[in-house]
Amino acid sequence: MNNTANDSKKLLALNKPKGYVVTRSDELGRKTVYDLLPDWVFDDGWMPIGRLDLESKGLLLFTTNGKVGDALTRPGNCVKVYEIWVRGHVTDEHIAEAKKGVESKGDLLKALVVEKIGMGGAKTKLRIVIDEGKNRHIRRLFGAMKDPKFGTPLKVLELKRISIGSFKLNIESGKWRYLSLEEERMLIQDLN
Repeated sequence: MNNTANDSKKLLALNKPKGYVVTRSDELGRKTVYDLLPDWVFDDGWMPIGRLDLESKGLLLFTTNGKVGDALTRPGNCVKVYEIWVRGHVTDEHIAEAKKGVESKGDLLKALVVEKIGMGGAKTKLRIVIDEGKNRHIRRLFGAMKDPKFGTPLKVLELKRISIGSFKLNIESGKWRYLSLEEERMLIQDLN
């Protein structure tokens, strides 16, 4: 994909499928996000902004500009929105607890917004908004809470990042594209 005059020179977006590691190389031989991108992305030093674990999917931004990467990952600077499926019955109490904050392995994990957007059997679909991204933040946040009916920890079964700041995911799974200059401007102007 050629970079046109209207394309950002410092940001590109990938819709990461499950099963790819967000790293430049993997000592276990697993597929990395660079397997989905042209060779020049790796060769020219484009780096992922933040992470999505192996089982997570959705929006991942890349940059060659360290200042932009730092600004987008600094806690409190940029909101990220996720849609998740949780095994277990997520109650209003769980939602209040997630917003207040839950202790997990020495970290206080919390969400700014938690909305119930669907149900399916013993699963709950939620939209989550966070403005920081600690390691496995959302999975650990919900895993620290118990299903009231069964007493087992809630478990995030599926996690998809659908936006970072003003940029919303609009690319097919496994595909990438440059942000437009307008998308880049909107994303960066919203940063603190």
